Amino acid sequence: MIKITEHIYTSRITVSYKTGMVEMALSRREFLKNAGTCVGGASAIALGFAPPQAFAQETRQYKLLRAKETRNNCTYCSVGCGLLMYSLGDGAKNAKPSIFHIEGDPDHPVSRGSLCPKGAGLVDFIHSEGRLHYPSYRAPGSKEWQRISWEEATDRIARLLKDDRDKNFIEKNEKGETVNRWLTTGMLASSAASNETGLLDFKFARSMGILALDCQARLCHGPTVSALAPTLGRGAMTNNWVDIKNANVVLIMGGNPAEAHPVGFKWVMEAKIRNGAKVMVVDPRFNRSAAVADFYAPIRAGSDGAFLLGVINYLLTHDQIQHEYVKSYTNAPFVVREDFSFHDGLFSGYDPDKRSYDKASWAYERDTQGYAVVDPTLQNPRCVINLLRQHAARYTPEVVAQITGTPEKDFLHVCETLAATSVPHLTSTILFALGWTHHTNGTQIIRTAAMIQLLLGNVGMAGGGLNALRGHSNIQGYTDLGLLSLRLPGYMNLPKDSQQTLDSYMQAVVPSADEPGQVNYWHNTPKFFVSLMKTLWGENATPANSWGYDWLPKWDRSYDMLAYFEMMYQGKVNGYIAQGFNPLAAMPDKNRMRDALSKLRFLITMDPLDTETSNFWQNEGTYNDVKPEDIQTEVFRLPASCFAEENGSIVNSARWLQWHFEGASPPGEAWNDGHIIGTIFTKLRALYAKEGGVCPDPVLNMQWNYKEPEDPTPEEVAKEANGYALADITDDKGNIVVRRGELLPDFSVMKDDGSTASYCWIFAGSWTEAGNQMARRDNTDTGLGTTPGWAWAWPANRRILYNRASLDVQGRPWDPKRQIIAWDGHHWSGVDVPDYPVTSPPNSEIGPFIMHSEGVGLLFAGGDKLVDGPFPEHYEPTETPVVASALGKTTLRNPAARFFADEKPRMGGPEQYPYVATTYSITELFRHWTKHSRLNAIMQPEQFVEIGDKLADKLGIHAGDMVRVSSHRGYIEAKAVVTKRLKRLNVMGKDLDQVGVPCHWGFKGATRKGYLANTLTPAIGDANSQTPEFKAFLVNVEKV
Repeated sequence: MIKITEHIYTSRITVSYKTGMVEMALSRREFLKNAGTCVGGASAIALGFAPPQAFAQETRQYKLLRAKETRNNCTYCSVGCGLLMYSLGDGAKNAKPSIFHIEGDPDHPVSRGSLCPKGAGLVDFIHSEGRLHYPSYRAPGSKEWQRISWEEATDRIARLLKDDRDKNFIEKNEKGETVNRWLTTGMLASSAASNETGLLDFKFARSMGILALDCQARLCHGPTVSALAPTLGRGAMTNNWVDIKNANVVLIMGGNPAEAHPVGFKWVMEAKIRNGAKVMVVDPRFNRSAAVADFYAPIRAGSDGAFLLGVINYLLTHDQIQHEYVKSYTNAPFVVREDFSFHDGLFSGYDPDKRSYDKASWAYERDTQGYAVVDPTLQNPRCVINLLRQHAARYTPEVVAQITGTPEKDFLHVCETLAATSVPHLTSTILFALGWTHHTNGTQIIRTAAMIQLLLGNVGMAGGGLNALRGHSNIQGYTDLGLLSLRLPGYMNLPKDSQQTLDSYMQAVVPSADEPGQVNYWHNTPKFFVSLMKTLWGENATPANSWGYDWLPKWDRSYDMLAYFEMMYQGKVNGYIAQGFNPLAAMPDKNRMRDALSKLRFLITMDPLDTETSNFWQNEGTYNDVKPEDIQTEVFRLPASCFAEENGSIVNSARWLQWHFEGASPPGEAWNDGHIIGTIFTKLRALYAKEGGVCPDPVLNMQWNYKEPEDPTPEEVAKEANGYALADITDDKGNIVVRRGELLPDFSVMKDDGSTASYCWIFAGSWTEAGNQMARRDNTDTGLGTTPGWAWAWPANRRILYNRASLDVQGRPWDPKRQIIAWDGHHWSGVDVPDYPVTSPPNSEIGPFIMHSEGVGLLFAGGDKLVDGPFPEHYEPTETPVVASALGKTTLRNPAARFFADEKPRMGGPEQYPYVATTYSITELFRHWTKHSRLNAIMQPEQFVEIGDKLADKLGIHAGDMVRVSSHRGYIEAKAVVTKRLKRLNVMGKDLDQVGVPCHWGFKGATRKGYLANTLTPAIGDANSQTPEFKAFLVNVEKV
């Protein structure tokens, strides 16, 4: 009980509590201010002029009180922020839940209650007018949709799939080898969907022999995997967002986290506040990240590789590397074969006719035991560090400035600031995004950054490493699940034609030891693979049939998205499934994409929204100028649920598996993705069981033993991903550690004898006999931002990658303030889980990079790890204003990049297209779905492009003018935003202007209709991952 007494003559307020008297000396004005009113207001009330009571706040509290609160995660960037969703409908039989409010989850360790404009607009997305409510069908040549039932849609789709498969399935290739593949139908899996949907996608597609299976990672995340695997280890990933707060220097290149990942970016600001961290931005635009950074430097789009190689040259030339770390924890002392060389932009072994390398010389010298030769003194001129020094020496500050357009003094400032973290007690972290991945040498750009971190001794350290800024949270999860054309779950490879037996496959994929005594974790591949096969084929997988090895489709070439749409354009593809994906808006060269889709017999889209892809046949005037009557593709538009309407797990960029819960049912007749896939697959299997057909065994033998085969539950699929013991599992002493039928506790108990089943070994331990580990919510910080009780992660550590590298060989921390683990005389332990053998003592000579056969990070990545060189090299984009290399080499572009013959005529030159364009996201329109949200559309209703003020003056363009931006593939028209954000650069002695093209517009959504920005972009991909080159191409600009 509180009693308030006003002492009129003393102007003091006394606050009396039941338990005693507390006197607070407040003036009347202070009291009224604290009480939320004022003297005038109090006087008016006393005179009877009371305003009507405002019920808004009370109503909100009442609604929240009566609402159902559901925990979820935002799936629309790699931060994976926590959400609290409030839905009306309290469980009464006549109350259907409807989400009316979303706010940030204050318990979430990364987001801590924050949401960015995307997250704040999620309610508008859930209730968007663009949501699909029932299945629709477009007949060949028709100009309109017609509503159909789920029964009819799934029946017809199952029939189309079976007929096309039976007609075009390839059981044996021309050599008579068993390949069991189907090439005339392909599938795009989503990345904003849950892991459980992804698992079903894989089983659905691979059972039918589909090789053209891809996901969103092909468009963005692929080069990160291709770069970090050969540098840090296959399966290695980027750091936890919270760890950024431990950095002393933050370099942001090829990304704009303040705009694209604002909640993650707050940890950059925390580093500034906590550590006085220096934040540097190097970008073609002075973006929002630059606006709050300590330093900004401009750069020509597509030249980041030269910039970073210049940094490596600076570190080696000025001897500013962490010597003991580099010597102990990288392959710097390894000796490379004598026949390896680099000359005129080419590494040894190049075949110009095949546009590929014979990589035999990309290898270490071997001793008599077959191990790599190492020179601890680093004196051998063939040591990796000496070859790297020689390779990078060409990238002097003067040359870097010529190539990149970055002023030399700005470049040197970045070098000096990064170099300061080569001492043991300081660390830097690097944040990157699509500005690095979207190039023909995107993989090598990212790899160069990782090599810089190795030279500085920052990998394994709190506040070190790299952070990938990805656009969809579950891009990481879908990559882990193997939803790429030539991959299997857990970063294993799909077998190829020449690997006709399980033994030949294992010989090719299980790495041999490069150094004695190393963990070389991939020697467990047989256990992972057989456990996968038992999940796929169940009891049908036996030792006699090599665990169903023949039923896996074998590949003869890549069927990635770029390659497959090339086949589609040539009329070699009949059917396509686009699930939660909008390829017409996301893939390059939109007009050619549209023409390719027009040659399909059937297209199936599964999406919450009405997308440009499902409406590619509609005439939208200049935005999509087609004749529907000429397009004979039949289209099925199937309505799906969104993140808020399903249970399941998503994986953020720190590889945290976070479980989210359904807050409401999808609108109308919309189904969850698993229900759609399950129904089609069940009907397809029924057709094969009844009618027979070509090679029915993989389809009928695929394990699909769900309680409701047409609608598998996320919970049972998640347990399948984790895996089960199929027999009692014993330890070395014969003690039973896992009983038959129990869920696996982790991947360490897996066997290659068929006694364990696990779809994805990386996810083993995510749902155990102790329950759903992904739903854990203990956010206790055990130190340095580590929260081991929140959700579930792989590796079990909280994403300070290879934390054994935070200590020297003797086990002494490089920086005691950043100590993560320690040796107690018996095992390693600390604030985080060691990603290292816990009983291997200091000085055991076991390297911390346990996913590499060398046990160390790789500055030289030999063998088949990369297609375009064991060292990175700068190559110009496909379309470049540079006609002669500043490096004095004749090989200007990536010699291993794949070119299709009919793509070359679609490339332009600087004579006709004198300006460099780059695409990027803006906060308001971060992905194609955001333009369906009314709130986002209000914030940014009309399409625009950014033009530098000097270029605008030259062309007579003013702010608000309509301009045409054209490439050799087409044009877009948009409002001009004249800005100083884009500086005129001096590249190779000539002035160069750049144009900014926000990339998430289109002719469907709540915004005004506009052009798809990918109308302009070339369909050439990164040499290693075939991710399209969106971030540097040539255009012309005209005032309309």
